[in-house]
Amino acid sequence: MPRLLAILAFLFSCVIASGQSNSSPLTVEKIMRDPKWIGTSPSGTFWSFDASKLYFLWNPEKATSDSIYYITPGNKTPVKATPAEKQFVLTENNLDYNDARTAYVYSKDGDVFYTEVKSGKTKRITQTTDAESNPQFSFNESKIVYNRSGNLYAWDINTGETLQLTNIKTGDAGSAAPQNFAGGGGRGNFNGGNRGGEGAGGNLQEQWLRNDQLTWFQVLRERKEKREKADAYNKSLPKPKEIRSINIEDKNIQGLSVSPDGRFISYRLFRAAANAKSVIVPSYVTETGFTTDLNNRTKVGAPQGSYEFFMYDRDKDTLYAVKSDSLPGIRELPEFFKDYPKDRERRLKNPSNRALSFGSFSWSPKGSYAVWDVRSQDNKDRWIMKWDTASGKLSLIDRQHDEGWIGGPSFGGFFGGNSGWIDDHTLWFGSEATGYMHLYSADLQKNEKKTLTSGNYEVQGVYLSHDKKYFYITTNEVHPGEQHFYRLSVADGKKERITTMTGANQVALSPDEKYAAILYSYSNKPWELYWQDIPAIGKNAKPTTAQQITTLAQSDEFKAYPWRDPKVISFTARDGAQVYARVYEPANPDPHKPAVLFVHGAGYLQNAHKWWSSYFREFMFNNMLTDNGYYVMDIDYRGSAGYGGPWRTGIYRHMGGKDLDDEVDAAAWLVKTYGVDPKRIGLYGGSYGGFMTLMALFTAPDVFAAGAALRPVTDWANYNHGYTSAILNEPFTDSLAYRRSSPYYFAEGLKGHLLICHGMIDLNVNYQDAVKLTQRLIELGKDNWELASYPMEDHGFVEPSSWTDEYKRIYKLFDNYLKK
Repeated sequence: MPRLLAILAFLFSCVIASGQSNSSPLTVEKIMRDPKWIGTSPSGTFWSFDASKLYFLWNPEKATSDSIYYITPGNKTPVKATPAEKQFVLTENNLDYNDARTAYVYSKDGDVFYTEVKSGKTKRITQTTDAESNPQFSFNESKIVYNRSGNLYAWDINTGETLQLTNIKTGDAGSAAPQNFAGGGGRGNFNGGNRGGEGAGGNLQEQWLRNDQLTWFQVLRERKEKREKADAYNKSLPKPKEIRSINIEDKNIQGLSVSPDGRFISYRLFRAAANAKSVIVPSYVTETGFTTDLNNRTKVGAPQGSYEFFMYDRDKDTLYAVKSDSLPGIRELPEFFKDYPKDRERRLKNPSNRALSFGSFSWSPKGSYAVWDVRSQDNKDRWIMKWDTASGKLSLIDRQHDEGWIGGPSFGGFFGGNSGWIDDHTLWFGSEATGYMHLYSADLQKNEKKTLTSGNYEVQGVYLSHDKKYFYITTNEVHPGEQHFYRLSVADGKKERITTMTGANQVALSPDEKYAAILYSYSNKPWELYWQDIPAIGKNAKPTTAQQITTLAQSDEFKAYPWRDPKVISFTARDGAQVYARVYEPANPDPHKPAVLFVHGAGYLQNAHKWWSSYFREFMFNNMLTDNGYYVMDIDYRGSAGYGGPWRTGIYRHMGGKDLDDEVDAAAWLVKTYGVDPKRIGLYGGSYGGFMTLMALFTAPDVFAAGAALRPVTDWANYNHGYTSAILNEPFTDSLAYRRSSPYYFAEGLKGHLLICHGMIDLNVNYQDAVKLTQRLIELGKDNWELASYPMEDHGFVEPSSWTDEYKRIYKLFDNYLKK
């Protein structure tokens, strides 16, 4: 009997130590079901205009899709919005206030409405068959400006009169050429002029016939005389001022807007590139039974569209074009051309301006200054330029240059750029000038810049208070894998932390700045909604705590399993850099001591953090691997988000270089730390993670015994322009970068066992990549690989059956070649 009890006790301890429920072990089939089995998390928080309600998306009923729910400061029990409330909510989320917040405008069903806050009275400004949109206050807030059919109109709040501001036309209609606006790091001027006249011509035959008719027919002569007298009288009458016709030809107009005083109209024109060939993706399994072609994107290096920026002065009836000739560094040649001496010499002999993209644009609150965010299309420069309306001078506020590429966190601001206004002459903006995204201000009167935040962390979100005295910012200052919310004084830069929960705190601040709606999660706990009062300002202010609102992110079935809290550690790479990672430790390692590295996708993405991962399926799969004796590691290799600019650009011109070195160093760390068998290490990942898996098996074949490459890029020349050209330049200007970065060229190095899984209607990384590598492996005579194709899946799988099939194959791969 004692022996039996001892055996039972031992078996029980093994079950507990294995970290899983005895009655419900993890399986691929269980993990890869519809994610609703996990629970329901809230998302998409937003406030009513008066902060009386907090809205969010939620699905506690496990319906087909989420519904809108709300809570209030007085009642924090979620209430489902009625259809009528839902319609009002969608309108509320589209409001534009005046500076005093006493009135707002919005568009609904193609018409524009104006509401006074105090009285609640609403006026319908338009009621037409045309669609009116984007209403905003202008003309010193005396008028509402809106867009109708590509033109701007202004409605006077006091008189109700409507004024057409622009007359935009397409096609070949003639109009005077715009004057040049010289840009640069020094000074430039608007050199404008008025419109020109129009010419006329005739035909000798027609002239002779007209004279002959008038000579022989008296009635014609009399009617002509009457018509000419009527025309002369009409011309003598006073006429309303004609609106200047602006011809945009065959270009697309973007960002059409008016200055706060109503004087200037600004816009940019985009002309799409001609002869830019697009990829065709065939869909094989269709309702009709016939193959359908899906139009897709262009490839990297395809001709790019061109941008122009214009300013129209309504008072002077003058159109100006912004020119880039004197932008500082506009003709600088990127350093990578040093690897191509002949091409470099040719370009230096015939220098030209680099192509530009005009991004965000904004007027200061009173219209004293206009500011542009200008980017070079080679991704290496960002200029913030200002135009002083009083002097007409254009000058540089800030230039950020990176021989890799300009990037980093984006935290809103005007038109989605990292900028905004503190007052009429003070601009705030974000920059990675120090290596980390930080907050700066610029006094445009004094031409002085000021650092508002600094340190080895990133500012990842910014909101300026209504009184312009405080910034509310989100940073990862506490730890690269945490997100916290702070209040920062504009005056002295003092900062106070508001959130305290370890993990990610993603905050939506109420319009009255009294409350914080927090979407919070931890490594093994999905997102829930919390409510926290914003602490009062002052020395004696007491800290506040967050109150949990929702509790359904984890179903009972999900909670029945003790999900691991992976260790977030850092290890030292071969070049001395600290690489952050998640580590899953098995309580009972398999005797063979196998290990698996999960490689996150996107490149610029963070996964070694302390919040619920977007790779939740992989998180669960990693738990399952660990239950079965594997050590699992998930690292934020070079190129990942969250660690500043130099880390982000560490893969410039060589994807599969330092990032892969980090993976190899991680494998060595596992061997050294846990005694993992160096011959039994595998890896898997999707998209960029799939690419990395291929590079690992092809270029470090003695390190990795098996790998699963999911939807991988096999040749970067096949991928899109925006992402790829930033990192590798263009194939025809930097062929070396593509040669060293594309797995396709290294396939002969394959020694271990490879599984490739790819959706056949992938509109991101096209299935062509998998097919191209397949042919290469066939020609090389390789027989240690397989391809699993998914005919009805795009880049991100949606069908549980596809997820299940894919991960059963991955598990089988590791079980066969890392354990046996």
